[in-house]
Amino acid sequence: MSLHALGSSSEGQPLPTDSTEAPQPGRPRLITANAKTETRMAKNTLLINVDIGETRVGLIADGVLRELYVERRHHRSPVGNIYLGRVTRVLPGMQAAFIDVGLDRAAFLHVEDLQAEPGTEEEAEKPDKPPTRGRRNRVSRKTPIGDLLNEGQELMVQVSKGPIGTKGARVSSHVSLPGRYVVFMPTVDHVGVSKRIGNDRERRRLKEVIDSVKPPQGGVVVRTLAQGLTKKKLKADIGYLVKLWEQTQTAREAVKRIPALVHEEPDIVIQSARDLFTEEVNEIVIDDRDEYNRLKEFLTLFLPERANDVRLYEGAEPLFDEYGIEEEITRALSHKVQLPSGGHLVIDHAEALTAIDVNTGRFTGKGRDVEQTILQTNLEAVREIAYQLRFRNIGGLIVLDFIDMERHAHREKVFKALLAVLKDDKSRTTAIRISDLGLVEMTRKRTRQSLGRTLYEPCFFCDGTGLLQSKETVCHEIFRQMRRERDSLPGYKIVISAHPAVCDMLERGERASVEEAARRFQRRIELKPRNDYHLEQFDLTGA
Repeated sequence: MSLHALGSSSEGQPLPTDSTEAPQPGRPRLITANAKTETRMAKNTLLINVDIGETRVGLIADGVLRELYVERRHHRSPVGNIYLGRVTRVLPGMQAAFIDVGLDRAAFLHVEDLQAEPGTEEEAEKPDKPPTRGRRNRVSRKTPIGDLLNEGQELMVQVSKGPIGTKGARVSSHVSLPGRYVVFMPTVDHVGVSKRIGNDRERRRLKEVIDSVKPPQGGVVVRTLAQGLTKKKLKADIGYLVKLWEQTQTAREAVKRIPALVHEEPDIVIQSARDLFTEEVNEIVIDDRDEYNRLKEFLTLFLPERANDVRLYEGAEPLFDEYGIEEEITRALSHKVQLPSGGHLVIDHAEALTAIDVNTGRFTGKGRDVEQTILQTNLEAVREIAYQLRFRNIGGLIVLDFIDMERHAHREKVFKALLAVLKDDKSRTTAIRISDLGLVEMTRKRTRQSLGRTLYEPCFFCDGTGLLQSKETVCHEIFRQMRRERDSLPGYKIVISAHPAVCDMLERGERASVEEAARRFQRRIELKPRNDYHLEQFDLTGA
């Protein structure tokens, strides 16, 4: 965090369903389409761009690009997929095991994600108490995993968290099959209702409906979209998921070689229609005719009243260019993100955490009260931070470095504003109160790679550090290497092959040092610029 202008300083399951919110200052600018498109563009739109080998889904709410999902043909997310795998390693010290499910890296399974077999200690119920609903078949974390799993054992698991960086996927033997209105859990006995349905009367009604239509075995969680839904539609959704589970079990029995995929989640086109096409979203616009027809068929079957809200885009310009999405993606993924008042955020990703630094930049405030200027910048930053966390899908440990606020009331106001905007986030978040240094430590649940990791890779030039040796440093490294190799270099001349910028530094800025090296080593020194060399790369040859 810094206060440059004032001269002081201190130091991811199924796709989330969305609800729109009123635009606020500090949020990204409104999406601007061209004149022809703007007249037909709904305020809340789901854009699906189907390209060669890649599909992108952009959710526009209140004219702002809120979320972006990317799926590539050869890198589809395995989250939600069910595999018949084999235990490769059991780690008693970690209470975990590694399962080969056929992905690039073995999947990680914790003991608490295991399903207890009938008749085990975890499955037994006390005779004087009824079964505890929702906990049946759950393994205690105190149970030695070695008593439950053996190396080489077959196990059916579902991916709950995709591979991230160098880590493999996380899996569970507790299966969850998401539908549009409910999630069916065949391995547990539980009936739940989304916490986002706040009306107690509606919650009780939904529980009663689910109790009357759910199968004898398995649990059901009602999703937010089911609010106000009829018993008939809920029953149809559950029936579809039960058949899906039966098909999965049939596929398991037919497996001849392990590991094997026994159930695959739908692709991003169908997932977005299932999870993001809420009542607040006016229409879906898609730019591929085959996918348009497939999407219409899906909606006609599962959501017939919305089947006509899908529109095929046939314009000459690419869909995301037409709606101004490409420009907004570039802005939103920048290292430095501007705030409306003139301040900015700096977002840095480290191995263990993400740091977001708030700066006033050129903003000096309209009055003389420095504290008010700081407060206004921090409040703007809160809204942009919440947007960035959601849009980039940043997860794990996050440290927010706000500009220092001397007044306790201001720190409380900023923290409460942060908690308020985080409530709209579908991923679970926790935040610790602002420290005296202006720091907030928070976590955000991560189930898939961040958007930045999906679209970018570490720089091969700097190995992802963002830093290179200075040209002057490389020059002095050359001098040291000349001293090491002078006796092994033949001839009366030393040829330095290096990047043109380094050669220029040797010829101009370090000319006196080159002449001194020639005298000391009794050799003539010749420079040979190489455009194909890395800035830090050089070779010494004798001639």
